Amino acid sequence: MRLKIVGSAAGGGFPQWNCNYRLSRAARSGARGVRRRTQSSLAASAGARDWVLFNASPDILQQIAETPELQPSPEAPLRSSPIRAVVLTNADVDHVAGLLSLRERQPFAIYATTEVLAVLDANPIFNVLDRVVVPRRELPAGGEFEICDADDHGTGVRIESFAVPGKVALYMEDSSRPDADFSSDSGDTVGVRIAGRNGRASVFYIPGCARIDDALRARLTGAACLLFDGTVFTDDEMITAGVGWKTGGRMGHLAMSGPQGSIAGLENVKIGRRIFVHINNTNPVLDENSAEHAAVVSAGWEVAHDGMEIEL
Repeated sequence: MRLKIVGSAAGGGFPQWNCNYRLSRAARSGARGVRRRTQSSLAASAGARDWVLFNASPDILQQIAETPELQPSPEAPLRSSPIRAVVLTNADVDHVAGLLSLRERQPFAIYATTEVLAVLDANPIFNVLDRVVVPRRELPAGGEFEICDADDHGTGVRIESFAVPGKVALYMEDSSRPDADFSSDSGDTVGVRIAGRNGRASVFYIPGCARIDDALRARLTGAACLLFDGTVFTDDEMITAGVGWKTGGRMGHLAMSGPQGSIAGLENVKIGRRIFVHINNTNPVLDENSAEHAAVVSAGWEVAHDGMEIEL
């Protein structure tokens, strides 16, 4: 099983187009140790020919251009792609907007929960993806299964999806209720366990998570690799940076640091490799020279970057 992180940033990417915070300025200037990143997406292949995308970011065309494995091979038909399926972990813009760029009547399958499929169904712009060509399939409620292409041919990539604490997509919030709780534990946000045909080792991909509980700890125990929500380093990060009023928790994301953060919450769980993904443009770990980056590494975690690969 081969996996490639094709996008490691949170919504907006890094640098975000309108962000003038010090980290975005550093990325634009090419500062040493501050890498540019595109928005959240992971690619997986069991044989290096057929690829499954986990989330379709608004940066998908750039990501395909920078990832030869996702491009048509020289001997392929004039219209072709090795992307056989897209699995959506939620309905956030940074995870579904890229679907609109895959509208050229190229067959692939979309997998998502009932809740996320309902969001796509409710927005007619996604009808540019003809359902005859691009079928939409509901993720099973439990158990491992093989991801198939539009013609039901297996890709060799096997997954199990499971609900994690999160929230509804930002654009689905009721603006007339600014103080309402839009959190959700019922399928608006999922994590996935990814395994190859032999099933001997697995990777967990959880780019959005608002809370770690005992059930999640038990599920992750023994994982070969975890790709986990690294949106913010501290819960009030955007507020202290002066670029927003929402906490990480309000956005449906758990902070890395602190007694309730993901580093502490998973400290005693047996996991092989730990990698933070979906990193916001305000997160100081984006600066590889920062004390926060050093603290994350010291705790046994890595900070994802575009192009990072994992092999099982």
